[in-house]
Amino acid sequence: MEIKDTYKTIVKPSEEVVFKDRNSKFYGYAYPVTSEEEIKEHIEALKKSHHTARHWCYAWQLGKSEPFRFRANDDGEPSNSAGMPIYGQIQSFDVTNILIVVVRYFGGTKLGVGGLINAYRTGAQLALEAAEIVEQTINIDYLLIFDYKNMNKVMRVIKERNLNITAQQLEMDCRITISVRKNEAVQIFELFETMYEIKIKKIEA
Repeated sequence: MEIKDTYKTIVKPSEEVVFKDRNSKFYGYAYPVTSEEEIKEHIEALKKSHHTARHWCYAWQLGKSEPFRFRANDDGEPSNSAGMPIYGQIQSFDVTNILIVVVRYFGGTKLGVGGLINAYRTGAQLALEAAEIVEQTINIDYLLIFDYKNMNKVMRVIKERNLNITAQQLEMDCRITISVRKNEAVQIFELFETMYEIKIKKIEA
C-alpha cells in the first residue's frame, strides 16, 4: 500500500476578497502558517487593521498528515455559524498549514444563521480561490555518518536514487543529511543500514 506523502498548502497570503450580503461586508484572508504563534500574530494584525469591524471569525489547520490539529472560532457569532463553515472550506479544498480569517462589518440587517453560514463559507471559499495552492511532499530527514574513504559509495547511492542533500560536513568523519520522500523512506534507510561502515540515523522533526 502506498503511503500518502504529499499535502496541499498555500505559499503566500491570498489577496483580500470581499463578499457582501444585505449591507454586511465579509473580508476574507488566507495565510500559510506552521505554528499557533504565527496564527495569533495574523489575527492580531487583522484586528488592528480592521479595528471597527464587529467579528473576526477564523479556522486553522496545522500538520502535514493525520491527525491534524485544527480550531474553528465563531468570535461572538451564533454557535457554528462562522468558524465551522470556514473550516469546512479548508477541508473541501484539502489544504493544511493554513489560517483563514473572515472579518465582518455589520450592515444593520440580521442575516440569520443560514445567511451567516453562507456568508462565512463564501468568504473562506473566495480567499482560497484567490490563493495559490501548491502540493508539497512529506519528507523524512536522515543523517549519514561515514569515513571519507566511503564517500564514493555513499554518493553513488545518493545520485542513483536522486536523493536531496540538505546539509553536509565532509572531513575525515563525514556527515551528510538527506531528505527522503516518506514513501521511499524505509527502503532508503534499509539500503544504507546494510552498507558496511555507514551509519544512518533518523532526524526527529
